Amino acid sequence: MYYVYILKSKKDDELYTGSTNNLVKRFNEHNSGKVFSTKSRHPFMLIYYEAYADESDARHREHNLKLRANALSQLKQRISQSLKVH
Repeated sequence: MYYVYILKSKKDDELYTGSTNNLVKRFNEHNSGKVFSTKSRHPFMLIYYEAYADESDARHREHNLKLRANALSQLKQRISQSLKVH
């Protein structure tokens, strides 16, 4: 399985979107500061993920969430209560 995930930083409440084939391992890497792009913002909480059987589908979804404001905005509306959790 391949996953697209959204993390929320407990430090600054900002969101991070990524994709991986091992969600637990990648989440632990983010929280231990091993990921360059997020090392200054940990700890994180996992607030959302989607699972895909094909890697290209997951990468395409990640790309859309990062580059298309409307896609991320719609997702934020669907998970609005989860975004409030701290």
